[in-house]
Amino acid sequence: MKLILTQQVSGLGAPGEVVEVKDGYGRNYLIPRGFAMQWTRGAEKQIASIRKARAAREIASIEQAESIRGELERLKVRLRTRAGESGRLFGAVTPADIAGAVKAAGGPELDKRRIEVVNPIKTVGAHSVAVRLHSEVSAKINIEVLAG
Repeated sequence: MKLILTQQVSGLGAPGEVVEVKDGYGRNYLIPRGFAMQWTRGAEKQIASIRKARAAREIASIEQAESIRGELERLKVRLRTRAGESGRLFGAVTPADIAGAVKAAGGPELDKRRIEVVNPIKTVGAHSVAVRLHSEVSAKINIEVLAG
């Protein structure tokens, strides 16, 4: 099955790329979740607009990504959220929450889709998350989750 990716899919490709996947993977996972759309000649024309939007959001060079990484790793990010007596959160910290906390701490504006939370953050304390800044550059952000 031939598909056009509309979002970054780990291990498959970037937005705007045409990929060949097995029918079930495309029909049951990628298309329903909005990660891809069926390839057609008409949809092929939309690739240019997807790539144009991606280029506007994309960090242009590796040097720029390296400087943003240095800025992010020096940043002290604190996130206040509701928690119970034992330190467990009501819910989990989302990538959107993290992006907002980084912005509030004086850091750069991050795309929430580039923030990778490996294990859900459900407790108060210090946590570390990764941010994909460029295809070759990723940064670690240390976040302190506080009850509040």
